[in-house]
Amino acid sequence: MPETPLTLRIQGGRAVLGGVPWSILQSGEPGDSVPALLPLQRALARPEGIEPGRGVWLAPGDDPLLAAPLLGRVAAIGVQFPKFADGRGFSIAFLLRSRLQWRGELHAFGDILPDQLLALRRVGFDSFALAPGRNPASALRALEAFSVHYQGSAEPGLPHFAGPAAIAQGAA
Repeated sequence: MPETPLTLRIQGGRAVLGGVPWSILQSGEPGDSVPALLPLQRALARPEGIEPGRGVWLAPGDDPLLAAPLLGRVAAIGVQFPKFADGRGFSIAFLLRSRLQWRGELHAFGDILPDQLLALRRVGFDSFALAPGRNPASALRALEAFSVHYQGSAEPGLPHFAGPAAIAQGAA
């Protein structure tokens, strides 16, 4: 039996260990487990089959705009990272948060390195499945490495250059 990935979640602006251990179902699996994430194409084929405690997951090649009709029915959306060098999941997350206004849980899973977590958070992920063997202490440190950001992001709030201090000084 494969080892269950450790879940890291953003709660109250802080990273904490624990959270929903989502089962990632494949196309042919019967899928009795809850909470579970169904493949997008399977969920689109049978949207009435999305039960409470279920969500969908998108592969790197999936169009996130296709998930729009499901957003009111799902508990979470997962995005797969089959290898750490595949960055398409970053774009998927940003589109879900910005264009589709998804405010529910956005879960990253797959081959994710601790040093990618902060960038994942900045595009909108708030839940991460660490691959077995990854150091959770290192992952927590990576998420809190920077307290100020100069770039805009999918996270609420203004970047540092447009924050209240900059506005008061007339810089923005």
